[in-house]
Parts: sequence; C-alpha cells; structure tokens
Amino acid sequence: MSNASRIYLSPPWSGVAERAAVRRAFDSGYIAPCGPMVDAFDRRLGELSGQHAAAVASGTAALDLLMEELGVGPGDRVISSSLTFVATIGPAFHRGAEPVFVDSDPSTGLVSVPLLREALCASRRVKCVIAADLYGQCCDYDAIEALCAECGVPLVVDAAESVGATYKGRPAGSAGVAAVYSFNGNKIITTSGGGAVLSRDPGIVERARWRAQQSREPVAWYEHREVGFNYRMSNLLGALGCAQLDRLPAILERKKRVFRFYEKAFAARPELDAVPFPCAAPEESSHWLSVFVFASPSVRDAVAARLAAANIETRPVWKPLHLQPVFAKCRAYGGAVAEHLFNCGLCLPSGAGLSKKDLERIEASL
Repeated sequence: MSNASRIYLSPPWSGVAERAAVRRAFDSGYIAPCGPMVDAFDRRLGELSGQHAAAVASGTAALDLLMEELGVGPGDRVISSSLTFVATIGPAFHRGAEPVFVDSDPSTGLVSVPLLREALCASRRVKCVIAADLYGQCCDYDAIEALCAECGVPLVVDAAESVGATYKGRPAGSAGVAAVYSFNGNKIITTSGGGAVLSRDPGIVERARWRAQQSREPVAWYEHREVGFNYRMSNLLGALGCAQLDRLPAILERKKRVFRFYEKAFAARPELDAVPFPCAAPEESSHWLSVFVFASPSVRDAVAARLAAANIETRPVWKPLHLQPVFAKCRAYGGAVAEHLFNCGLCLPSGAGLSKKDLERIEASL
C-alpha cells in the first residue's frame, strides 16, 4: 500500500460556508430536531425539485414513510430495480412485502421498461413500483409513469443518487406519486445523514412530515391517533443542507469535470477497453459517481488492484438485489445485464473536491 494520503470514492465537499451555517444554527439555540433551518431546507428542496418537500433523517426513512403512506404490508408485492442499493427495497421488505426485481436496460443500466411491463402483468397485489435512479442519471420517467398509470400501480422514484440531475429538463425525482432524495455523507450534497420526501401532492408531504414527528396531534398535550416515527431532521443538519445547496452548481460542474477526465484517460489507454456506464443522456446526469465498464472482470479487478496499491479507493457497481442472499427466493425478471455491469463495472473516485494533483495521481496509477 502506498504511503500517499488516501483518495476516497466520494467524500463530501464542504468548507467555511458550511461551518458558518452550522454555527449560526447552533448559536440560535435550535439544537433539537426541527427548527427554522429545516423549514428553510424544505423550501429550498421544493424549489430544486419543483415539488413539495419534507426533510427527514435519511433516504431510507423517506422511503419508509412512503411505504406507510401507500399501506404496504404482508401479502403485497413491490416491484423494484435490481441494480440498486438494498435500501431501495428495504423498507417494503421490513413491512412484510414480497420484492420482485427487474433487470436493467442495456442502453442505460436503469430499470428495463419492457421487463417492468412483464413483471406488472404477471404479478398480483402489486402495491407499488420503486424505480431507482442510478449513479446520477434519471430512469425513463415518461415511459415508467405511463406504464404504471396504465396498470393502476403507484410509482415511487428513488432519486437518492440523482440530486441535481434532470430528465428531459425536469428535476430528478419529479415523477410518480412521490420520490425521495438522500443526503448521506457520500451523496451529491450532504447533511451528514439525511433525506427528503418529495411529491406534487402536498398532502403526501404533510402526512410524511407529521408521521416523522411521531404523528403528534396539534394540541397542547401529547395526543396520538396513530403511531408515528422519529424520523425528523435536526436544525443543525438543515443549516448544513442549505449551505450545501448554495454549493450545488459548483459541485455538479466539478463532478462533470471529473467524468470527462476519466473519459479522456481511458480513451488514451485502449488496451483497458473501458467504456462509460451506459447512459441515455450524459449531459443531464449529475455524475454522482464516475463509473466505467471493462471488457472482463479480470481487467476490472486488475485496475482496481493497481489503484488500491496507490491508496486510491474504488468500488464495484452495486451487486444486483436478485443476487443478494437475503433475496434468494424472490422473483426476478431478467438479470444478465445487471450481472454483467456488476461483474465488469468499477466506481472511480468522484469527489467534487478532487484536486489536480489527485487526478494526476489517479492517471499515473492507471
């Protein structure tokens, strides 16, 4: 292992402005969850997404609140992208629903619309579809929305990985009955931990906000007509989120610059036979992570090993959910495309804070 400082996959990029925002929130006395900075963050997220928004403790919490809203429970089926993080389906699984997984489209890596149609037509008691955006690009909102409407099944968009991206000019997450964002430490913007519920329907967002605060009735004493959740975001993290939103345009530009760096670096090394992760509209992606697909697992692994020797972090593409041991008995439609991307794909350092020296070190290590 190299003695050089470690280059991480996707560390947060923050600085003086974020420190100052958190200090102002701290000095205001609003330390406990909720507060004016969370309210401000909600408004800013609404402006970003063109919808109503409620900030919560995590993207997973946001999905759980939506599963509660839709009444997902035992005996239901929930159809999900297979090539995504486990949290996409986790809240539905915890509620006793049966996951059904759908393979990726070879041209985008995102959920295959023809296979999604097949899954919807063949499955009974489908409570909802959860379509995951991936590595900064939005799935085919138009086609998936039309298909779900035709089948009478609600669509939820997991836009955890696409904050700041667009789909045909529409903001990421602006599809379906509702969507979620994530602000985990490695995401496009971060609140350390955090997420948001988004919807064009203000009722969905207001109920999510209410349930996230233990479903307390608006009276002087503690009264509850249903049992809620402690999924609130703290005022300190809301302040951090607002400062990060100020930085979002610069983050997106830097992410695209990093992606272009890798395109050029691999074009100069044809022997590696590396191509960008499939993407229908690269210009609309937020490029959360720069992902490249190699000709074989052995080449991918050799590149990862070379970078690891230089103390540079990489990571394979998400392991498809239909291959996860916990879901071994679940139904899957297709799978070969997602499996190929998992076997041959590599996520490369993509932090907005990567310096010229960092990029030169990465290039030298290749």
